[in-house]
Amino acid sequence: MFNRRTFKPQIKKKLALVLPIALLLGTSLFLIYFNVGNDILSSNPSTGMQVHMTLTKFSSYEELISFLNRSLSFPWFLGNGDRFVLLPAAGIEAKFTAVSIDYSRTNIQVEGVDEDDVVKTDGEYIYLALGKRVLIVKAYPPDEARFSAEIHVDGVVSGIFVSDRRLIIISNGIYSYVKNMESNSMEKREILFVEPIVSVLIYDVENAEAPILVRNATISGAYFNSRMIEDYVYVLTSFPIHLRDEEPILPEIVDGKRAIRVDPTSIYYSNKSDFCNAFTTIAAINIQNINEPIAYETFLFGYASCIYVSLNNIYVAVPGYSESSGITEIHRIRIEDGKIKYEVSGSVPGLVLNQFSMDEYCGYFRIATTTNTWMGDSPIVSNVYVLNMSLAVIGGVEGLAPGERMYSARFMGDRCYLVTFKKVDPLFVIGLEDPTDPKVLGKLKIPGYSDYLHPYDKNHLIGIGKWTVEAEERDFAWYQGIKISLFDVSDVEHPREIDSIMIGDRGTDSPVLHNHKALLFDRGLNILTMPILLAEIDESKYPNGVPPNTYGDYVWQGLYVFTITEKGISLRGRITHIESPDDFLKSGYWFYSEYAIERALYIGNTLYTISNKMIKMNDLESLEEISSIKLP
Repeated sequence: MFNRRTFKPQIKKKLALVLPIALLLGTSLFLIYFNVGNDILSSNPSTGMQVHMTLTKFSSYEELISFLNRSLSFPWFLGNGDRFVLLPAAGIEAKFTAVSIDYSRTNIQVEGVDEDDVVKTDGEYIYLALGKRVLIVKAYPPDEARFSAEIHVDGVVSGIFVSDRRLIIISNGIYSYVKNMESNSMEKREILFVEPIVSVLIYDVENAEAPILVRNATISGAYFNSRMIEDYVYVLTSFPIHLRDEEPILPEIVDGKRAIRVDPTSIYYSNKSDFCNAFTTIAAINIQNINEPIAYETFLFGYASCIYVSLNNIYVAVPGYSESSGITEIHRIRIEDGKIKYEVSGSVPGLVLNQFSMDEYCGYFRIATTTNTWMGDSPIVSNVYVLNMSLAVIGGVEGLAPGERMYSARFMGDRCYLVTFKKVDPLFVIGLEDPTDPKVLGKLKIPGYSDYLHPYDKNHLIGIGKWTVEAEERDFAWYQGIKISLFDVSDVEHPREIDSIMIGDRGTDSPVLHNHKALLFDRGLNILTMPILLAEIDESKYPNGVPPNTYGDYVWQGLYVFTITEKGISLRGRITHIESPDDFLKSGYWFYSEYAIERALYIGNTLYTISNKMIKMNDLESLEEISSIKLP
């Protein structure tokens, strides 16, 4: 049933870093047209398709102009040479404070590689991003909890980091160029164009009651992603190509009073036509030594879907396409102590789902993709490939689960776990002990699917997704409420589901299904928490039985707290901030409340739940409420 191929090493090429252009309308239309991220496109694995580009720099400004004239000939821009910009829309690890208090961190993918989030803690204070401001709350000890400080920024906060008495705020904003017509009134001013900019603000929070801004940097473009490793924050931005006085505007980095306009001859590019070009910048900023210059590189490429970051490498996944199928280009950039160096590129058939579809382990890069030919009759299939550090494919297993979409992937040591789904959930266990010869070791078929997989330990896996009911009329299934599963994968040939919990009816949702940072899990404390929007069906309204496509009514929102061990999962309790009907709005399938819990964390033996309007404190074991703070 499974077609496994062994691949010959590819010739190493000097290829280009391709980074995201999420703001371009052309990209959006491309993704909608080909259903990227939903019905994932990819290439026929039998072709072994490989696409290579040669990395080079522009020799002059004139060469840059010539390249743009060629590559921007696609009809994704406004007529008469005008360009437009689509503006941006708005693992748990124990640490210790000076008094050795345990506290939780953001749920991340790679130990030592922090990811930005809207809520952070340093074990004493909680830092919360809300729109154009960041609130600082004295959180521990809970009997001294109080609102401490507020920081306002010009743009919308995309994420924050906290490390060693430093608060890093990353925000998206715009800069407008205007021309005065007859007066200073807005009616007489013409907006020529706007530029997206990313601000990186670094605050000294040694005294968190009075934070001090110590570094202010801006980077041309819209925010795509970031990571923090030790004293460096690596920020990726995308700057759509547009013109001023018929000349392209080049990206700029401003560090305090020092402004650097990128020189055309320092820009890397791929010498090919690309209908969604943008300048993309990766910058490394020292958060402790504020006098160290910002290191950066600028590239001119197409849209990138996601990144995977290890301690020493950034891998950028870029969807590509041919006449009938798709591929993923992979670009490895070396990072070390704030230095950025492009290394090498490669490609594999198919497209990735998200960052968890990629992994670096023991000198190899592994990637899971889904392939299909949208101009042919080949069914959608899933694949796993192993590449060496030159990004040459050295092994792979292809053709998994024909006709089924991939819902989640997770690499754990020398294994890969895949979840695909159409009517039932096959959980695949793939052995990667021999990188040149990956093998399907076993699989498990059960109702439902997992959108997110999280390691419990070496032999156990947590799956979070939806449970389903098979449709009678066609070959698919109706998703229902939330499902949490605990899998035993110690017998790789016969993985089994030890326990599972179903929550709510169709319409029940959780941010964990699309954002892993909303999950709080600690194996040592036997605790797993996740925010839940609960929908329930009033069965009395359906005397002839409830149709499987029936949505429930929203009845509750808050945090579910589970006790989880290697033997099973049980509900410990629930916490909500919504105490009255006036605290939320609901209409049909729509729900909103400023008291909706989005994150949870613990400090010491206190569990903190955070919404836009409140921080509530409960005993971590009994869940008895201790106190709460209303946020301004």
